[in-house]
Amino acid sequence: MNLSNFLEDYNSNPTVWDEMCLKGDIRQHYQLFFDYFQRSSGEEIEKKDELAKKLFMSQGITFTVYSSGEGIEKIFPFDLIPRIITGSEWEHIEAGIKQRLKALNIFLRDVYHDQFIIKDGIVPAALINSCPNFLREMVGVEVPFGIYTHIAGIDLIRDSDGSFYVLEDNLRTPSGVSYMLENRNMTYRLFPGLMPKNGVRSVKDYPDLLLKNLLSLANSQKSEPTVVLLTPGIFNSAYFEHTTLARLMGIELVEGRDLVVDNAKVFMKTTAGLKQVDVIYRRVDDEFLDPLVFNSESILGVSGLYHAYRKGNVAIVNAMGNGVADDKAIYTFVPQMIKYYLNEEPILKTVPTYSMDDPEHFNHVFKDVDKMVIKQTNGSGGYGMLMGHSATETQVVEYKSEVIKNPRQFIAQPIISLSSVPCYINGKIQPRRVDLRPFALYGPQGIEIVPGGLTRVALREGSLVVNSSQGGGSKDTWVLM
Repeated sequence: MNLSNFLEDYNSNPTVWDEMCLKGDIRQHYQLFFDYFQRSSGEEIEKKDELAKKLFMSQGITFTVYSSGEGIEKIFPFDLIPRIITGSEWEHIEAGIKQRLKALNIFLRDVYHDQFIIKDGIVPAALINSCPNFLREMVGVEVPFGIYTHIAGIDLIRDSDGSFYVLEDNLRTPSGVSYMLENRNMTYRLFPGLMPKNGVRSVKDYPDLLLKNLLSLANSQKSEPTVVLLTPGIFNSAYFEHTTLARLMGIELVEGRDLVVDNAKVFMKTTAGLKQVDVIYRRVDDEFLDPLVFNSESILGVSGLYHAYRKGNVAIVNAMGNGVADDKAIYTFVPQMIKYYLNEEPILKTVPTYSMDDPEHFNHVFKDVDKMVIKQTNGSGGYGMLMGHSATETQVVEYKSEVIKNPRQFIAQPIISLSSVPCYINGKIQPRRVDLRPFALYGPQGIEIVPGGLTRVALREGSLVVNSSQGGGSKDTWVLM
């Protein structure tokens, strides 16, 4: 593969921030990697691409797409060219995420206790009371160390000027970290020796950091606390991740039927009898955690778990009720939260957001719908969105009727021209749009963020939707020293 030919064929959009190219030249932080490509033949690169696909297949690195009520398991698409972020860019990202999580954690503590932010008129009471993920059962509940947001995945994008924006906060059961780890393992396999030469920072400590934080939440009187990972089971879209993290941390992977509550304490069933559980890393949504308190038909949770948690006999990660803070209708108030709680200016930008229950916002959005993306406030996975620039007139009319039925459950944002990175597609290197989900761990000792994250790629040409469920893939994320 000849580098000059590659640049000639690389169709970078001048209105999009290309993270590799600047006016047709390779940016310095990508130079070493593409020097390697210059010395490689097309056949060598193609073999590496085929090897990656075979390894992902043989190792069962999958996710589940739900269509018409049926779960279809698919191999997670992987692009072999890493996304490269400079050390100074990462410092900015890291500082911004830490600031944001501090404010959001204080907000959760406040909204479930004194509600000063409501009394002072910063966040409307109606917005909180109408949020389906505001759990009144959590009002007045003390959580260990006052930490609600133990594990967070903050979705970032870059606009056409290269600025980083927070697209959304994931504070309930954020997923994707296992793919970050597997992508790094794959890159080591494909390009041995390249990472030390490029000064790439490691992400392999994530499972150890997570386990350390989980153990720190246990009763301090126990020398060997028991930590488990609670999964909904094999039909969950992120089950591969659940098994991977449990294995890497050396903890038990359990389902609701494996646990029992007795005398407000949680126990795990074992061949040697019942064993008390001190910390639960749960990947089960709030409404399914305890059928005695939430959804009475749930078979995924544990009867009595809520009361054991409320009495302080077990720690649950993440805390129940976090969904009120990552509701997309609350997103627009996070800059005010940062100023209100921390007395600081926001480090990371937020995307302008329109509440569809505001008549002026509603009219503005549908007047310029071709420039907007409309989302459900509690949607995920790229489902339930309307991309105005690609929607048909019929689709807009139908979606508008759904918004009118329950406008509180929808927000709109201007379509951001996501930054592009190089991808190896069909034997060529072409730009594709990306976002980034760094993973932050909030423990008693503070916030730790592994240098990297999950870069998701819109593999379809021209697409802005990066979700794997909507045809997206991922790539390794290199943060340089």
